[in-house]
Amino acid sequence: MIKVGITGGIGSGKSTVCTLFKMLHVPVYNADIEARALTNNDAKIVAGVKGLFGEDIYQDGQLNRAKVGSLVFNNTELLSKLNTIIHPVVASHFQNWLFKHQYCPLIIKEAAILFESDGHKQMDKVITVSAPEALRINRVMKRDALTKEEVESRIKNQMSEEEKVKMSDYVIYCNDVELLIPQVVNLHKELKSLS
Repeated sequence: MIKVGITGGIGSGKSTVCTLFKMLHVPVYNADIEARALTNNDAKIVAGVKGLFGEDIYQDGQLNRAKVGSLVFNNTELLSKLNTIIHPVVASHFQNWLFKHQYCPLIIKEAAILFESDGHKQMDKVITVSAPEALRINRVMKRDALTKEEVESRIKNQMSEEEKVKMSDYVIYCNDVELLIPQVVNLHKELKSLS
């Protein structure tokens, strides 16, 4: 099995690229979606998050993400503490998912913070999805109904795209200029040839 990590900055097009891989019958584990589900349902995470932010951070069994976001995106120490609570549980969840897909020749793990969480160390190859910052900002403003300043603040708190590209084996450009599907199809062929 070839384990491939897909990462990229907010609004880069990771999910679009992963959708194309799914269409090519590659199982995709979306670490961000799974982490969201686990933060609401895993007792260990819920207890840790309440310990960090207080009991009222959950409302009707749902984490108040907007409140957490406003607290952590300008506080790297608090963000680090939150990640320490969530990442080990997500890593364990991913290992269970891997076991269920052990006979697949190729799997993908999509994670915005693949490098920051050291998730890349478990991967055989890493792809960074790249897009110009202005395009990323516009995509996120439309998708999440955020202001330009809010998106820029989130971008500042992520590893730079240049750093991610340097640490990656491949780059897919999701920039509205280069055709995306041929890039994914060609890379899919190359990755399958490794298994």
